[in-house]
Amino acid sequence: MPDWMQVATKFGIPINKSKDKKRIATDRQKKQQVRSETSPTSVKMPPPSGIIVPFIEAYPNLHFIVIVNPNSGPGGPPDANYAREIARLNSYTNVDTVGYIAVGYCKKTLQDAYEEVKTYATWANDYAQTGLGVGGIFLDETPNNWTPEAAESLMALQRYIKSTPGTPPDAGLGDLQPDLIITCEESYSRYRSTEVQHRLRDYHYDRTRCGYVIHSVPMPEIHSLVHELRHRAAYLFVTELFGEFYERFGPSSWSAFAQALHAP
Repeated sequence: MPDWMQVATKFGIPINKSKDKKRIATDRQKKQQVRSETSPTSVKMPPPSGIIVPFIEAYPNLHFIVIVNPNSGPGGPPDANYAREIARLNSYTNVDTVGYIAVGYCKKTLQDAYEEVKTYATWANDYAQTGLGVGGIFLDETPNNWTPEAAESLMALQRYIKSTPGTPPDAGLGDLQPDLIITCEESYSRYRSTEVQHRLRDYHYDRTRCGYVIHSVPMPEIHSLVHELRHRAAYLFVTELFGEFYERFGPSSWSAFAQALHAP
């Protein structure tokens, strides 16, 4: 597997089988060298949209992970719009694109998951000429309760991806060494609940491996919440939206969120 291919719940196959593989690896290595080690956190975002590019350019020291999700997975070959915008995003040193796959809490067969990863892999067959490709895979709907079957399934995928149970996973699943775990995916009110806070206090994984997705946040709370979460996780997405927050950006919170991340 190429050194640049990050996996947070793991499992990737080499994206290329051609000389382009070296080109992609070199591009990713350059991105790692350029990124500021003092950058406070990273931004996890919905699929590509023209609205994000000004923020990518305005905050070069923030690391943006853009989750590409054409059809709850790769679907068919990317259309011209996706191909153009993904290549555009890949041109920025502070951006990594990752392909979305939902594993259905490990009910999806491994073969089906493998096929979706392979589909994303084929996008990069001509990366040197097109710039099209993703630097990893994001696994959604991963379980948070350990079972032998879940552990075996995730281990089988381990070289591939990015995962998100959305709640703090049992230690046996986190010990599989994903690069990134979305440990809390909740509304603001539920995040503040005693139940969730108690669970998070028992979660001891390193900040650099953790991500939080908090929606339905009152606008006056955006800045203080981001400041708080920066100490808990390196990957954040915060929005005032309470519905369809994976399909669109908040009219006010997106700008406030980026500014809060960039603040000392």
